Amino acid sequence: MRYQTGMGDTAAAATLSEPFGNFTQVLARWAELQPDVPALLDDRGSLTWSAMVERIERIAARLLDDGLEQGQSVAILGISSIPYALVFLAAVRAGGVAAPLTTSASADQLEAMAKDSGARHLFVTRAKLEEVGEERFAGLDIVVLDEGLEDWMAPLGAKAALSAPEPADPFNIIYSSGTTGTPKGIVHSHQMRWRQFAATAASWLEAGIPVRTLASTPLYSNTTMVAFLPALLAGGTVRIMGKFDTLGWLTHAAKDQTTITMLVPVQYQRLMDEPRFDEFDLSPLLLKYCTSAPFSAELKRAVLARMPGALIEIYSMTEGGVVCLLEAHKFPDKLHTVGRPAPGSELKVLDDEDREVPPGTPGNLIGRSRTMMSGYKNRPDQTREGYWTDPETGEAWQRMGDIGRVDADGFVELVGRAKDMIISGGFNIYPVDLENELLKEADVVEAAVIGMPSRKWGETPVGFVQLAKGAREPDAIRDAVNSRLGKTQRLARLHAIGEMPRSHIGKLLKTDLRDLAAQYGAPD
Repeated sequence: MRYQTGMGDTAAAATLSEPFGNFTQVLARWAELQPDVPALLDDRGSLTWSAMVERIERIAARLLDDGLEQGQSVAILGISSIPYALVFLAAVRAGGVAAPLTTSASADQLEAMAKDSGARHLFVTRAKLEEVGEERFAGLDIVVLDEGLEDWMAPLGAKAALSAPEPADPFNIIYSSGTTGTPKGIVHSHQMRWRQFAATAASWLEAGIPVRTLASTPLYSNTTMVAFLPALLAGGTVRIMGKFDTLGWLTHAAKDQTTITMLVPVQYQRLMDEPRFDEFDLSPLLLKYCTSAPFSAELKRAVLARMPGALIEIYSMTEGGVVCLLEAHKFPDKLHTVGRPAPGSELKVLDDEDREVPPGTPGNLIGRSRTMMSGYKNRPDQTREGYWTDPETGEAWQRMGDIGRVDADGFVELVGRAKDMIISGGFNIYPVDLENELLKEADVVEAAVIGMPSRKWGETPVGFVQLAKGAREPDAIRDAVNSRLGKTQRLARLHAIGEMPRSHIGKLLKTDLRDLAAQYGAPD
């Protein structure tokens, strides 16, 4: 694949280092300088930079002709693809707001999200439209992404009216992956996205990295943006996978000579388990990112040993808050942590009365940075609930929802989700401590611990494990683990299951485990 930066790495990095910029103007500049370089690839084809920007202009022009208003959302639903990416970028170019909807959500949730977004247009794949039902989106102008987008666009040569977004204008809405009720719409501003991704793109160009990324998580996920938006700001090439599979990922990475990728932990695990992994040449890979779910030290070690390039774990929230970075390749003794706060990020650890705790003491994590959300769409009360306000300065900090502790070197170790903490007989039990003990057993491949109601203790720990072939019975494993735990920590029950329930981006669904545990009846 031919790579060209056109603008010159130094000049491009300088542009991206400005305090604020216009995303789509940067794309247009790259198209002028490297018109024939590939910009987007998927399983059905590719687009050069000039063809990509030409289609963005035509889609944006048609949206405006249809009456799209400044700041109005454009909803997108379906499997990730080049057309999906074009609509996302065109919504921003037209002065609108990209609103990708979560494909894993229920029909009721999708209907509610579409209404919550305030969109007039819905761009949707045929399969998803038939699955959900067109009647769910009554009143919306529906365009089928994989059938009629080319015909729907404005004519060849059309250009959208100039748009000059203000820093506070909304750029996109990312819907949370909540498993119950209507997911919350997290609004990001143009300023937030510029600060977040222009700096990343500049760092790649300054390092002389030929930017070829592989995006294998869905475009509705904030995770994927790291392999999508900064790569385009850097004038790179983005390969979009509609659905992740190990051999497909390895084939693309080798053929495209991928240099940068973002994967979630379950994807790294599946790659490590792929029997044909060592058949593929991944030597061009320079940067690997990971985020969105707990990334075990054991898995990090395996990835470092078998995959080339740097490994960077990102800990943050779609809402913002602190951003922690772990350069795993540089700190092999800190793989049990998520790293230290990045420049411009701040972290505090509070007890349940919102008082700071000493270093090394577990507590509720709160953070702030220069990349905070504008708020939840249409939910001012819940936006306020997510913040902690410093009583002395009045400054707002984001509640991260995690319990963690900071070691003497400033590295942050996560203990568990605040909502997952188990209070048994008045004692706090952190599921991660029990999960780590379970993983010490050779029979255990994966482990998760939840709290279940108990008449005797209020709550009590219940574990789930995925077992290796020929493993002992779960009760035998439970007894072995309990012999090493304190009396207040001991597992009441341990259940073996074939596979842990996970979301589309690999997050463990403990709500599903609680439902499963309830089917077994109340523990003692």
